[in-house]
Amino acid sequence: MIFSIRVHPKASKNLIKKEANYLKVYLTKPPEDGLANAQLIDILSDYFKVKKYQIKIIKGSTSKNKLIEISHV
Repeated sequence: MIFSIRVHPKASKNLIKKEANYLKVYLTKPPEDGLANAQLIDILSDYFKVKKYQIKIIKGSTSKNKLIEISHV
């Protein structure tokens, strides 16, 4: 499955909201040294109930708009 995600780093709390065509994810970590991307994978693994290695950022690793692939191995 592939998801469109809009990330909001440095938020006051971690939160996932469903929008019309994408997920809006609020992260408490800053977008430095991959901290926000690592936290994004942690939060998505809990949300979708999958292992972290099953989640891959396929586009937008340095952008707020990302494409995420979740494989069900």
